[in-house]
Amino acid sequence: MSPLAENPGSAIVAAVIGLGSMGLGMARSMKRAGLDVVGYDITPAAVDRFIADGGRGAATPADAAKGADVVVSVVVNGAQTEAVLFGPEGVAHAMEPGAVFISSATMDPAVARDLAQRVEALGLHYLDAPISGGAAKAAQGALTIMASGSRQAFDAARPSLDAMAAKVYELGDAAGKGAAFKMINQLLAGVHIAAACEAISFAAKQGLDLDKVYEVITASAGNSWMFENRVPHVLAGDYTPLSSIEIFVKDLGIVQDMARSERYPVPLAAAALQMYLAAAGAGMGRDDDSSLARLYAQLSGAELPGFKEPQSL
Repeated sequence: MSPLAENPGSAIVAAVIGLGSMGLGMARSMKRAGLDVVGYDITPAAVDRFIADGGRGAATPADAAKGADVVVSVVVNGAQTEAVLFGPEGVAHAMEPGAVFISSATMDPAVARDLAQRVEALGLHYLDAPISGGAAKAAQGALTIMASGSRQAFDAARPSLDAMAAKVYELGDAAGKGAAFKMINQLLAGVHIAAACEAISFAAKQGLDLDKVYEVITASAGNSWMFENRVPHVLAGDYTPLSSIEIFVKDLGIVQDMARSERYPVPLAAAALQMYLAAAGAGMGRDDDSSLARLYAQLSGAELPGFKEPQSL
């Protein structure tokens, strides 16, 4: 890993904290758009990959944030975002007044509001900006960003947003709105994946030609984006994680917490959450979320490509 270098020019400096499948694509997209990008990740090899692309690397989040106009945090949840900001070697006290922190994590809106207040008290801007689109869209600079924050935060973040996203929705002038929109998306995504996996496994139990099922359903009213996107993983018998089971254990858990606090019933999301919990408990937590199909097969004896029901003792 190379040490953080001095800013080589007058380009806008963007720091990316978290160079996983999403963060690396976002960092590359900003660099491609002409921003001076420095990256940090807890895994040194991830930083080395970005350096090999011509980016700059930092040894700590604070080092990445020094002199940055924009800090983009691409971590999993609110707790990790808080650690990026205020943990040892966090960015909050390394950022210059007037810089903007862009939070891309999925979290409870109440947590986003709390973090924003703490960040803004330091003379910084906070943009609540969860993302959707997956690793492919991140690499293309074509994400959907659901953002809320002050006008100053949007203005400071604009060059980075334009580089990372095909669509930026401005959803309000205060943190929390972006997070709430993302949770509605995650409720639907989690339920739709569960329904797609239930359907394709049920088709297998009926002895149907699964490739033909996919062809017919994707041309019919029962199709969904998640059916079209996730069922090919099942047909290939490839559960390499692009989005893991544990992501929806977390996100549908947040939905449950939000709904409970509002005394609002979410029975479909609750049922889907139980299936993700069951898959995680069966050892599939780090596998692709289409592994729900394997869980259904395991429970029912349905035969899926590349998957055999475990033998009972």
